Amino acid sequence: MSAAPARTCVGCRRASGKDELLRVVRSPSGVVTLDRAGTAPGRGAYVHPEASCIERATGKGTLARALGTGVAPDELGRLRDELTQGAL
Repeated sequence: MSAAPARTCVGCRRASGKDELLRVVRSPSGVVTLDRAGTAPGRGAYVHPEASCIERATGKGTLARALGTGVAPDELGRLRDELTQGAL
């Protein structure tokens, strides 16, 4: 039996199981959204569902860097809200 896939949180840089993290994806068309199922096509980044990790990932630009695209401030606010709701 194989081990569960591990991913690194862009907020705190700790590795965790893929099922313990929230996935954010930049679609091929360039739209950045929360990928609740974890299967959407595009460039993905992972963040722990904890306020401190979400704040670090969205506040310092590490999420945008991991996705390889700029994220507009209003889009970043919407994404922060989605991540916070996803954490609940």
